[in-house]
Amino acid sequence: MQFGKLAFAQRHERTAEEKSLVRRLDIFLMLFGCVSQVIKYLDQTNINNAYVSGMKEDLNLYGNELNFFSTYFSIAYCLMLVPSQVILTYVRPSYWLSGLEIIWGVITGLIAITTNANQVYVLRVFLGLCESSAWPGMMTLLMYWYTPTELAKRMGFYHSCQALGSMMSGALQVAVINTLHGSSGIAGWRWLFIINGIMTVVVGVLGFVMLPDTPNNVNPRAFWFKEGHAKLAMERLERNGRAEPKKMSWAGTKRAFTSWQLYLISVLYVATVIAAWGYAYFGLFLKSLRNPDGTPTWTVSQVNSIPISGSAINVVFVWIWAILSDLLRTRWTLIVAQGLLGIMVCIMMTVWTQKPGSTPLGVAYAGYFIAYIPLGTAPLIFAWLADILPKDPEARTLITGMAVALYYGVSAWSQILVWPAVEAPYYRYGWQSSLALWLLVILITCGLRWLDIKYLKYVLPP
Repeated sequence: MQFGKLAFAQRHERTAEEKSLVRRLDIFLMLFGCVSQVIKYLDQTNINNAYVSGMKEDLNLYGNELNFFSTYFSIAYCLMLVPSQVILTYVRPSYWLSGLEIIWGVITGLIAITTNANQVYVLRVFLGLCESSAWPGMMTLLMYWYTPTELAKRMGFYHSCQALGSMMSGALQVAVINTLHGSSGIAGWRWLFIINGIMTVVVGVLGFVMLPDTPNNVNPRAFWFKEGHAKLAMERLERNGRAEPKKMSWAGTKRAFTSWQLYLISVLYVATVIAAWGYAYFGLFLKSLRNPDGTPTWTVSQVNSIPISGSAINVVFVWIWAILSDLLRTRWTLIVAQGLLGIMVCIMMTVWTQKPGSTPLGVAYAGYFIAYIPLGTAPLIFAWLADILPKDPEARTLITGMAVALYYGVSAWSQILVWPAVEAPYYRYGWQSSLALWLLVILITCGLRWLDIKYLKYVLPP
């Protein structure tokens, strides 16, 4: 990292035409990606809101059906991730990503007419298959279009839309249920899927003209893409040592699966996400608190609203980490910094869970809020991947898909073992496991940096 050579002082001086290209990419490519990410979050999680808003009773869901809804979705999501990444290199992204979004919008709407759990299981499987393309596909597109000093900021902004979706989902979905329940004889939870489905289809249709595809095969329907921008985009790739996008080949697949980058990046990504997962149980912590007279410290409304401030912290710091990464021209140091913050949180929470009677409750409150800060590793990891493999877009595409698929494969069972709800809020192994994972994150990051310097010798260009 070159602290004395900040990106804004060293970067290539953009021409007016290049500034126009980047501005248009931000308006159309980023806007589609961000709105799609928020909608995806709504479609992925609205099953929980529907379940507590009448779906359970209407469909007679008195067993573990809700758990299976998530399990079937996650399995399908995991299985389709890598094939989707391969298909993305053969089919125009404006067709593949937009088309799948329209399909999963229709599937979301179809849940509104289900009458039993088995029908929901089938639809959740297809929903997982279709939604698996969105996040890794968009991250791959960003690698094609943005330079090293632009990339982490855009990835960070896109990634932060998950937290934005979390902040708005509760309010939006409650509003739909409260205002439309019984309208036209349709239950509120069914309206929820109908409205979400319509929103998704509309966004998917817009993707046919908003997505630019790739610099060497530009979307002919992208009316906003000026003549000459394609050539300029290719020049930007060449200037920054990037190879143009290619169709996936057996040789590229072999390179990816025999490279150490695949295994280090995948394990690093999974470790960072799972290590930080303790923040997700903030609500259970708040719900467990009691006043001296035995009454709940927080109301149900407060239990649901207080974590929203944590999501706001998440959004702000995802942006901060990403901006600093491009500004200081580094990835690894900021991942290590987040790892150290994560370790501090784990130590605080371990002390509180082991000795709750003698440790101030404020330690736990502080720990949960601070836990939202080191949630900005993903944009840095995948921006770093683009830096490490600038000449191999095939390997980058596969590694991105494998990393996310591995996370879904691990998280499907690990959360139940490490963070069982019956142990809330005093988890026996949760925070200790996170501490070990954060140490692993720092070790892998430093090792990856060493390999980067020793064998790749890649430095972020100006």
